[in-house]
Amino acid sequence: MNKKERAEFVMQELEKLYPETPVPLDHSDAYTLLIAVLLSAQCTDKRVNEITPLLFRRANTPQEMVLLEVEEIKSIIRPCGLSPAKSKAIHRLSEIILEKHNGQVPDSFEDLEELPGVGHKTASVVMSQAFGVPAFPVDTHIHRLMTRWKLTNGKNVEQTEKDAKRLFPKEKWNKLHLQIIFYGREYSPARGDLSNDYITQTVLA
Repeated sequence: MNKKERAEFVMQELEKLYPETPVPLDHSDAYTLLIAVLLSAQCTDKRVNEITPLLFRRANTPQEMVLLEVEEIKSIIRPCGLSPAKSKAIHRLSEIILEKHNGQVPDSFEDLEELPGVGHKTASVVMSQAFGVPAFPVDTHIHRLMTRWKLTNGKNVEQTEKDAKRLFPKEKWNKLHLQIIFYGREYSPARGDLSNDYITQTVLA
């Protein structure tokens, strides 16, 4: 298979496996999604989904979040890791959303990436999953699998994102990045038994 054929095969197989792609992080709107994605840095989605109900019962809007002390936020989110930095970021970005964006999560990459704790990947998730704007957030699963499938050279996540956007149709990006994540979790762990990873076995055959 050449690269284009591999990409087409990957899309077809993932569509068979995952015709539905629910967002892995529980949320009710753009703001709660933003907070959940921020918390997911170096933390599993499962753990985030265990913590966010506790946090969102206290504050699920920027108006409510700024009324909490940073220490209070930190104590709630501690199991997610990196709680000192994440709690400060959550509090400050909530202030900025109120000060600069009329209490609404901004719907542009530029404005999102200016918020504390929000990098390009987080902004991409929010743009794609909250606002439906085509984006291709690259996490460790996607970076690993795109490299395994020889669809990118694996140099860095920035290059992987560029290659994914070049290889896959724009209208598929928002769904496909979730499909790849689901496949990585189910069939292709970072280490261990890859005998069930039939996409990798096929594209490299």
